[in-house]
Amino acid sequence: MDVSGFYKLSVDERLKRIKEAAGLTDEEAELLKKGGALSIGIADRMIENVVGAMHLPFAIATNFKINGKEMLIPMAIEEPSVVAGACKAAKLCLPEGFGAEGDESVMMGEVQLVNLADAAKAKKQLEAKKSEIVKIAAAAYRGNQEFWGGIKEFEVRKIKTKRGVMLICDFYIDVKDVMGANTINSILEFVSPTLEAYSGGKARLRILSNLAVRRKVRAGAVWKKEVLGEDAVEAVLDGYEFAANDIFRCATHNKGIMNGVDAVALACGQDWRAVEAGAHAYASIGGYHPLTKFEKNKNGDLAGSIELPLAVGLFGGAINTSPTAKIALRILGAKTAKELAMAMACAGLANNFAALYALATTGIQAGHMKLHARNIAVLAGAKTPEEIDAVADEMAGKKDYSAEFAKSILGRMRR
Repeated sequence: MDVSGFYKLSVDERLKRIKEAAGLTDEEAELLKKGGALSIGIADRMIENVVGAMHLPFAIATNFKINGKEMLIPMAIEEPSVVAGACKAAKLCLPEGFGAEGDESVMMGEVQLVNLADAAKAKKQLEAKKSEIVKIAAAAYRGNQEFWGGIKEFEVRKIKTKRGVMLICDFYIDVKDVMGANTINSILEFVSPTLEAYSGGKARLRILSNLAVRRKVRAGAVWKKEVLGEDAVEAVLDGYEFAANDIFRCATHNKGIMNGVDAVALACGQDWRAVEAGAHAYASIGGYHPLTKFEKNKNGDLAGSIELPLAVGLFGGAINTSPTAKIALRILGAKTAKELAMAMACAGLANNFAALYALATTGIQAGHMKLHARNIAVLAGAKTPEEIDAVADEMAGKKDYSAEFAKSILGRMRR
């Protein structure tokens, strides 16, 4: 797909290109255009106490090439400059683009055992019955075999707490192309009586962990010094070291990564709260640290990389009920959950680079406020697309982004 000047096109022209590139039907294209693809009836069946539906802008990040494949990245987000930043970052690392890889879809589920008369003895008993426990747990799965990779490992840990010694039984389960929460939780509840019988304890919490350390994804890209300039390479490296050595900056650094990751997750119907929890927990192992890394390679180019756990799926959850999520996955073209995760990681790395590049060179506000001007125009009372654009353009030209100035422009236009 030719993406040159994509941002300059009208919404209808962009949608036409995306429809052709992704093979969307007329109905799917119309759903995107309406911006209200989630009917109130479906919304009422997704969660409780529904009174309406909330919508976010749905956009496409262009210029992404991942493992040699050109991809259109769907993003749902209200913040200006995130989509533009991702597009720019992806373009600047062409023609090579991003390389990515991922682990298998192995999730961890935990069963907490309490009220143990002898925790050490109970641990040995559970470990001795490992094969039987795994067999019983596996028998609990009644779902589609396409989404079942089996129980890969069973471990028992002992933890000391204010409530006494507890045992934690960890099940590592391959859930293939689903996120896996319902699958794992059902298995844990099914196998809990067996664990109680062998340990003599009481099963309390039976729940998956969102810290999916065996379901990580890694991505990387190189931004050449001839493209960025040597001074910019040094500036980005200085900015990265700030985050690597200051937890206050690191929190914002990682937030910039999640701008991209969460936007793709939300567009594609993923549990972005689980994604956030897992990412920040992973960043906290051994002390809170950046999820990305930047360094100079032997050629003096800027090499960026990212690693984080991403538990995502192509089926189940909101994907089954949200028409927009299904369309987003069609546009992305991911064939497996791993491919979706890799695209999300690349988006996160792209947005992190874009923020660092802007912060370390021109400053982030110049570009951000120019895009944010349209929001200020709406706040000032601009109603039509023509009014919004005219007010935003004059604000950007004068570099005055106050609501008062926007109102004065609007008042002059309407005389």
